[in-house]
Amino acid sequence: MTTRTPVQHGERRCYLRGCRLPECLDANYRYMSRLRLDYQRGTARRTDAKPVRAHINQLLDAGWTQAQIERATGVGHRTLSPLRMDNCANVHTTTARRLLALPIGPPPAGETDTDATGTIRRLQALAAIGHSYAAIARHVGIHKDALGVIARGDRTQVRVETAKIVTAVYRHMSRAAGSSARSRFNAARLGWHGPLAWDDTTIDDPSAKPEADEPQTLNRDQLAAIRRADVEHLDGFGVSVEEIARRLGMAESTVKGIVKELRAGERRDRSKAAA
Repeated sequence: MTTRTPVQHGERRCYLRGCRLPECLDANYRYMSRLRLDYQRGTARRTDAKPVRAHINQLLDAGWTQAQIERATGVGHRTLSPLRMDNCANVHTTTARRLLALPIGPPPAGETDTDATGTIRRLQALAAIGHSYAAIARHVGIHKDALGVIARGDRTQVRVETAKIVTAVYRHMSRAAGSSARSRFNAARLGWHGPLAWDDTTIDDPSAKPEADEPQTLNRDQLAAIRRADVEHLDGFGVSVEEIARRLGMAESTVKGIVKELRAGERRDRSKAAA
């Protein structure tokens, strides 16, 4: 059964419980900014539950259990159970996408659980060298949100088949750095260790400690790339230049320059596409 993670500061759930710490206010601000942007674009937040329910029933008929569906999609039982029992007329579009992305067919083989330590460390190590969950998910075949749940250590057990797949993917992807500055930044912030901190004899051992990890100090170009990615992310949600500068601790003129470059690049891309 998929359990819901505890409420933490920096989440909108914490804001909705009455917390007004800056990080919780920011989480609510980000959510409302996305909501307003979706409204302006006419993007629906919820969709008809019938096709999703039909898909779930097809998965169940193919031999899946509800717990397996929860693990594969990252959708919790509190969401899946009412949806399955026809207790809701619509469902969030993100939830619908996760469930509909699960192909109809027999469930994965290997239903024995195993300790999650090695899987957690491998996912964290890949993130530390710049591989996003989305990039990893394309190779593993598990939804990126479900990978995120594992990487954060929210599970102490994973399926043997999942552990085997992640191990194989790790051997391949750990040979080269990824392109996600955001993944590297978040991994460094969370104190995650890269591949050089582990070897084949220690990475699966819960009692093993990481070796002295590769230096996490970022050079000027790497820091600039992270800042640029952060500005692009916030600007994409319609956050003002002034607010971006405040959140990131940057000068407004610097933010304006980055936004100008980003939009100029978008115009060039559109011009090339039209040519």
